[in-house]
Amino acid sequence: MTLHHSKHHQAYVTNLNTALVSQAAASATNSIVQQVHLQAAIRFNAGGHINHTLFWENLTPAAGTAASPSVAGAPRLIAALTSQWGSVDAFKGKFEETLLGLQGSGWGWLVQDVETNLLEIITSKDQDIVPKGKKPLLGVDMWEHAYYLQYLNNKKEYVSGIWNVINWTVVERRLGSDIDTVFSVVGTLAANL
Repeated sequence: MTLHHSKHHQAYVTNLNTALVSQAAASATNSIVQQVHLQAAIRFNAGGHINHTLFWENLTPAAGTAASPSVAGAPRLIAALTSQWGSVDAFKGKFEETLLGLQGSGWGWLVQDVETNLLEIITSKDQDIVPKGKKPLLGVDMWEHAYYLQYLNNKKEYVSGIWNVINWTVVERRLGSDIDTVFSVVGTLAANL
């Protein structure tokens, strides 16, 4: 995890900052073409930073005491998952199936639709963030760099093992928070990288 955080995530932050400085310079000189060219780098690296920040927050050490790696400590979340999928285990099975079905690099998400409050399992490609109107409750990095050092090419083992380090306290807190509060951690943690 140290390599993942200090190298991969840090690269997104560094590259985002570089692109934003270049965008400011292009804006100052009214270079519309340069500004348009920078949008892809900004989107990709900002997405990498946002997704990873949400990912780190929804993890806890397997033996951690400050947060709960057991879903039993999240009664509202249990009720929502049971209402949507029939049981927590059924949700986990569907989530794992969705993650393993993702081709290439990307993310698996448990989101809540802000209009209907329904929970959904979705994926996003590369470093795309969750779509507008979807509140991320739980995110899992499915890029090879997230699991290869520990699990080699065994994605299935990584996906089944992720439940041992999910911080259900955070997932439950996100369920009860508005979307701006969920994303506020991005600004808070950016200074710590």
